Amino acid sequence: MLQAVLTMLILGALLGLGLGVADKFLKVEVDARQETVTSMLPGYNCGGCGFAGCSGLAEALVNGEVKTVSLCKPSKPDAKQKIVDYLKETPGPDGSTLDVAL
Repeated sequence: MLQAVLTMLILGALLGLGLGVADKFLKVEVDARQETVTSMLPGYNCGGCGFAGCSGLAEALVNGEVKTVSLCKPSKPDAKQKIVDYLKETPGPDGSTLDVAL
C-alpha cells in the first residue's frame, strides 16, 4: 500500500514538472489586438457576420482575412469607426498596422 502511494506521488510530481516545462517552452503568443477588438465588438455572438462569434470576427480582422468591419451588423457606426482607427494606429507584434475599411 505504501509503495503504491509513493509511486503515485512520484508519478504526479514528474508529470507536473513536465507540464510546467511544456507551459514555459510551448506557449502560444496571442496578438493583443485580437482581445481589444473583441472587447470593442458588441458581444452578442449572433453569427450574423459569418463567424461563430465576436472573437471569430476579431481574429479574422487581426489576421487580415477580413478587410471590412461592416460585417458586424449589430455594431453601431461609431464603434465600427473606433475599431478601424484602432487597427490603423496600433501595430502588431511584427510592427505592421492593418488597413481595414468601415
